[in-house]
Amino acid sequence: MAKRLFDLIFAFAALMLALPLILIAALLVWGQDGRSPFYRGLRVGRRGRDFRMIKLRTMIEGGEHLGGSSTALSDPRLTSFGALLRRFKIDELPQFWNVLAGEMSVVGPRPNFRAGGVDRYTDEELRLLSVRPGITDLASIVFSDEGEILKDSSDPDALYDCVIRPWKNRLALITVDNRSFLLDFWLIWLTMVAIASRTAALRGVAQILETLHADEQLKRVCRRHGPLPRGLPPGSPTQVAAQ
Repeated sequence: MAKRLFDLIFAFAALMLALPLILIAALLVWGQDGRSPFYRGLRVGRRGRDFRMIKLRTMIEGGEHLGGSSTALSDPRLTSFGALLRRFKIDELPQFWNVLAGEMSVVGPRPNFRAGGVDRYTDEELRLLSVRPGITDLASIVFSDEGEILKDSSDPDALYDCVIRPWKNRLALITVDNRSFLLDFWLIWLTMVAIASRTAALRGVAQILETLHADEQLKRVCRRHGPLPRGLPPGSPTQVAAQ
């Protein structure tokens, strides 16, 4: 109940502050092609319920039906202005409306598609659906450059599955398993820091993982000092056998 009250207050305040920016961005998106500036994508929420997540549109109209679910910066479906919106996370500001509607939380695991996403989750990954999905979490900060990682890949969905999903969902599970107001405030602050300095935000994530006694491999991945290693999704049979 306390978290829900915090979500309502924070989301309302954030929407009021961001409203001028959302309106200006929406007008610019509409000006590109005269189509709706908003995208209402179907996502899977708490307890496996579908909902419509609201974003400013960053692709050509109907782009979600013209390719895979992963989006690289080199994706031809992205508009030039859409890439800018993604870079500064402006496209996600309307999601505070989803928070007010009770479909999302400010902090929680990012919502996923059903086909090609949640439908392929292991039992361990399905625990991500035990809470409301969020606008930000540990994984969102560490992989804020997801589009850059997937850039120029011939198969972004396959690359996502082997170098992003294993670590992203492990981080999301850490967020789920260590829910607290202190962690929420810390992650909200680091999300804002990441816009100005990704390096500083990653240092903050490293401090959180140190405090939570995360395993060394995951901490190395989050430092992002080299190429991302391939991995297996949390709870996959091979990973469980190796533990």
